[in-house]
Amino acid sequence: MESLQPKDPQTIADRLSDELITSIVKGDIASGSKISEPDLARTYKVSRGPLREAIRRLEGLHLVARIPHVGARVVSLDPQQLMEIYQVREALEGMAARLACKNMTNDEITELKGLLDEHELSINQSEGSEYFQREGDFDFHYRIIQGSKNQRLVELLCSELYHLIRMYRFRSSQIHSRPHKALAEHRHICTAIEHRDGELAEILMRRHISTAQKHIEQQFQEEGE
Repeated sequence: MESLQPKDPQTIADRLSDELITSIVKGDIASGSKISEPDLARTYKVSRGPLREAIRRLEGLHLVARIPHVGARVVSLDPQQLMEIYQVREALEGMAARLACKNMTNDEITELKGLLDEHELSINQSEGSEYFQREGDFDFHYRIIQGSKNQRLVELLCSELYHLIRMYRFRSSQIHSRPHKALAEHRHICTAIEHRDGELAEILMRRHISTAQKHIEQQFQEEGE
């Protein structure tokens, strides 16, 4: 792996935070695993200062939890915790989709359609094995939440819960045949927003998230057998 040094410490922490977030979201650093500063320092070729700052940021994003007498670990949600988060997500993202129908500009909707075309290329390149959306403006859900123009929704879904939800969204997207189905569902939601049909957009978004939740719950059950 390319060394992140030498750069100014703040820039190193920024880049390292981004890399660690992606590794956790994609499962390269497994949920529940212990965070070893010496191992990460060797892997990413960084000093302890920027590394500790990056880990603190991950704690703020609820991706890492510090447990007394144990140390820092990647979060691992039990089925009940995950169900509660998805219930909140279904309601709030459904609302965001409804508001996006009213508040997104035509240019923003055109960009959203173009983003889905990029996602289709990415899925095809992975031969349908995964649907990994980079964060922020590269994320379909993020764009719609931002397009709602409701700052309370943005704060809740694009900050406090964002990366934690991404981690389990990616887990769901890897299920066989789910990437293409998820993309098709995204296109239907986008079409509803383009037609300014708030009721339909909310129904489709809630159904989309509910389906993802059921797939994740099924995975938990299979892993417990």
